Amino acid sequence: MIIYNVTANVSDNIVEEWLIWMKEDHIPRVLQTNLFLSASINRIISNTDSGTTYAIAYKLESLASLQKYETQYAPKLRDEYNSKFSSHAPVFRTIIELEEEF
Repeated sequence: MIIYNVTANVSDNIVEEWLIWMKEDHIPRVLQTNLFLSASINRIISNTDSGTTYAIAYKLESLASLQKYETQYAPKLRDEYNSKFSSHAPVFRTIIELEEEF
């Protein structure tokens, strides 16, 4: 299983707006690609960052599914995200392969 993790550091003044948009618009649209098994929003607990940091974990069956998402869907969705939030909620992405779950 592959976990596509998108971590965003969200400015305090837009956290509520960002969460609503992620829950009601962005994440549902990502899941509508039918390439992902699930998604979760996780708040990172940290005393060192300014703002609030979230990790959105999207689960996929394979790297092939992620590659399809990256080529067919991600550019448009990223452009929309960046036009709304890039300066107040920058992101970085990590691809994780689940080795074993206990």
